[in-house]
Amino acid sequence: MSGTSVALKPPADAVKPVRHPEAPAPGELLGAHYDHCFGCGEGQPHGLHLQARAGEGVRITAEFTVKAAHQGAPGLAHGGVLATALDETLGSLNWLLRVIAVTGRLETDFVRPVPVDTVLHLDAEVTAVHGRKIYSWATGRIGGPDGPVAVRAEALFIEVKVDHFIENGRPAEIQAAMADPDQTKRVRAFEVNP
Repeated sequence: MSGTSVALKPPADAVKPVRHPEAPAPGELLGAHYDHCFGCGEGQPHGLHLQARAGEGVRITAEFTVKAAHQGAPGLAHGGVLATALDETLGSLNWLLRVIAVTGRLETDFVRPVPVDTVLHLDAEVTAVHGRKIYSWATGRIGGPDGPVAVRAEALFIEVKVDHFIENGRPAEIQAAMADPDQTKRVRAFEVNP
């Protein structure tokens, strides 16, 4: 992206990201981290229902279909929904690092309109890590994974502990997630940005 802000430029001593040895295998569908997540959860009737797959290295691909409920201008996706799709995709990268992280900064470029009923093909990668800071980029293409770029973003995620969600979330939802007997689902509920 041109014109990247200073906040999104990794410092000179940032390190190359390392895929966690227990990260999902390339090609594996990541699934929803939380059923009520607007980005990936099936429990949101008007959510994005974004489907992400692990890629090689610290990279993922994802898809979502723009529905009528996602429009801003007549027949076109709302810019905020497109930014949400990028944010969800970028947040899913943290599964490959096996860290809990939240969005610190997201800069989005809207390159071309995205019509309703279009499948947005997303691709994202972590580029650097510096302490708790995780630097990444994403693009959204229309017409196929190699189609023209419609949206793109750069982001800074900040690694946090699960206490971040416990201290700031609504108690009823936090307690429900913590009470889930499936330990994997319980942990995954807190893996992607809020």
